[in-house]
Amino acid sequence: MNQTALLDQLIAILCEERGEPVPALPNEQKADFFRALCNVRPPLPASENFLRLQNEYLSARTRERGVVDVNAFDYKNNIALWRGDITRLNADAVVNACNAVLLGCFAPLHGCIDNAIHSAAGVQVRLDCNAMMQGTSEPNGRVRVTKAYNLPSRHIFHTVGPIVRGNVTKNDERDLKNCYLSCLHKAEEMRLATLAFCCISTGEYGYPRAAACRLACETVRGYLAENRRLKVIFNVFLEKDEKLYASELCRTAG
Repeated sequence: MNQTALLDQLIAILCEERGEPVPALPNEQKADFFRALCNVRPPLPASENFLRLQNEYLSARTRERGVVDVNAFDYKNNIALWRGDITRLNADAVVNACNAVLLGCFAPLHGCIDNAIHSAAGVQVRLDCNAMMQGTSEPNGRVRVTKAYNLPSRHIFHTVGPIVRGNVTKNDERDLKNCYLSCLHKAEEMRLATLAFCCISTGEYGYPRAAACRLACETVRGYLAENRRLKVIFNVFLEKDEKLYASELCRTAG
């Protein structure tokens, strides 16, 4: 079945769930409309037929976008820097900077990494997170693990970073450092070989980019000095973040 036919069936199922008619859409709008429907879908059970069609569609999307092999990166002191879409990486685990309810982003087509990861992985991630959280909130600086489903990676590490409004406090620094340490410890506990970090708490969460970069690099370098088996990828999406990390990693290279 081609992608357009899959989208037609998936959109019809989701519109039926919502009790809404299927809108007449040009083919080029169907992918975004399907993603938006998944973004706003509550964590309700999904039928086997929906999951089968969704997995077929998302797996094909992953192949179309291309899988990036983290084993081909140039690692220095077990750290590599790569700019691009984290949902393309075949790391053992990718880190998702999420909100405290851990259900993903409900804003249709929002540009945050939480939305991107849930959208590319599939609705199963929201269902798994809902089963773990059961209506509770996740404290800052910890990690929860789900399968990655339709991502090239094997696992998703969900961590909640601090929200900064104004000056960075000691608590903010502690919480952000704990995000990195919790993920590193979990990767070691699970005996993973590769772990890809996004830029936690920057962007809408307001942590100054340069300060967050410096703390991330210092924390990861310090951990890897004692734990040489794990390889870490700093994944950035913006050119300005790539320049910050390249400069910081070069400055602290030993």
